[in-house]
Amino acid sequence: MARPLVEHFADLKDPRVNRTRKHRLDDILVIALSALVCGATTFEEIEEFAESREDWFKTFLPLPHGIPSHDTVYRLFRALDATVFARCFGGWMAEVGEALGLKGLTHIAVDGKSLRGATGNTFTGCVHVVTAWAAEHGLVLGQEVVADKSNEIPAFPELLNALRLKGTLVTIDAAGCQTEVVDAIRDGGGDYLLSVKGNQPTLLAAVVAVFADAAEREFEGVGATHHEAIGDGHGRHEERYATVLPTPDGVLPDVWRDVAAVAQVTRERTADGKTERTTTYYITSRKLSAAVLAKLVRRHWAIENECHWVLDVTFGEDANRTADRNAAANLGVVRRAAIGMLKRDEAKISKPRKAFRAALNTKYLEKLLRGNAVI
Repeated sequence: MARPLVEHFADLKDPRVNRTRKHRLDDILVIALSALVCGATTFEEIEEFAESREDWFKTFLPLPHGIPSHDTVYRLFRALDATVFARCFGGWMAEVGEALGLKGLTHIAVDGKSLRGATGNTFTGCVHVVTAWAAEHGLVLGQEVVADKSNEIPAFPELLNALRLKGTLVTIDAAGCQTEVVDAIRDGGGDYLLSVKGNQPTLLAAVVAVFADAAEREFEGVGATHHEAIGDGHGRHEERYATVLPTPDGVLPDVWRDVAAVAQVTRERTADGKTERTTTYYITSRKLSAAVLAKLVRRHWAIENECHWVLDVTFGEDANRTADRNAAANLGVVRRAAIGMLKRDEAKISKPRKAFRAALNTKYLEKLLRGNAVI
């Protein structure tokens, strides 16, 4: 059984001084999460939603001073430590997943997203967040806030070091193909599957050479596995081919720890009479068949389709104009938690419809909250 949400925030310091601490921290968190589950996108909408449901909230929250104003919620979110806040939420979501029987959080996809509407004192002018996503179950396990996309690299090890990695496989795109990332994953007891591109030219050249040598032998006697998938949909024809090769001894630079196999994935997409072909290479510490690897590569991008896209379309994250970087990041954590709650509900409708239903029906909203150990 999962512990209630508030019990996961023991390490989160309340930054408010006593004279300004009228509203309980746990009350504000529950109100904010409830509002975002119902589609609220701003601090003003959080207040408006809470005021319209004040009598209902009072059935399970103390609310000694009523509903907090949007300025109160904003100031709290601006002051909370974004890293600790994200880790507290991540621990809660992971425990909820286990309690609901979502065992085997084996695939963690890590990727970055810019909060384009949230301006900040950064090179790109917006806040950038690196998120760890449990791909099978739609759980956000943690996030790190960085100055801009160019600063993702040091954020990866920081995020990974805070996660339970034992028995998991972590997938990251080429930005995360770094020896420090490999070390963090292996030290944590996990495996990795990393995309290799031009930012690591020596490694890329070595991997390409492995495949060139195998091709000369027509892949005979090299232990290769192959997989292909062909499909049509949305006006396009797509073919995907994956090949996995065990890594020959002494071929790859030895700074890359525990590389068990290399992979090549080729995609051909035809739309409107035009064909595009791309080839991407990977390294992995786990011995995988080509079929399993192809599935993992595709599943990695669930973080784009099931998390980032929903954040922008359903929750309006890109359009959100929260100016303070810390407040924007913390609000983003709660949005990601809300997505996980909606995804895990068994109703066979879309997430936007679930959010709409929760906004209209407090019984359904309470079911979501109690089912995810929020209250």
